[in-house]
Amino acid sequence: MIADLVLIVSALLMLAGAAFAAIAALGILRLPDLYTRMHSASKAGSVGSGMLLIALALTADSTPVALRALAAVAFFLLTAPLSAHLLAKASYAVGYQLWPQSVLDEMPPVQPTTEASQTPHPTVPADRNGGQS
Repeated sequence: MIADLVLIVSALLMLAGAAFAAIAALGILRLPDLYTRMHSASKAGSVGSGMLLIALALTADSTPVALRALAAVAFFLLTAPLSAHLLAKASYAVGYQLWPQSVLDEMPPVQPTTEASQTPHPTVPADRNGGQS
């Protein structure tokens, strides 16, 4: 009885997780700019993969597999929003524009950072043939 209930719940989690993953993929294809695409990928993708991993944890035969799946859920929920935020902030800093029909831009204006970096570059000879013509 309980085993059947666990299988039904895990099947529902798998269907919902697959639906969220499909919505994330559709959002990446259909949304207008980098920022909304990144939002779709990070939010719906994290929820979808989290649901699939929870379903795995419910149906796993061994405790280590279930614990790894739950640890992966925690990892996704902690890292995906943070990495999406940092990528969006870096994209904004280098000058990627918002969609023209965006309603609100709360970021303060920044100068694009497209200058050469301060790291030393190896010297490349002007004549790449080694002096031979």
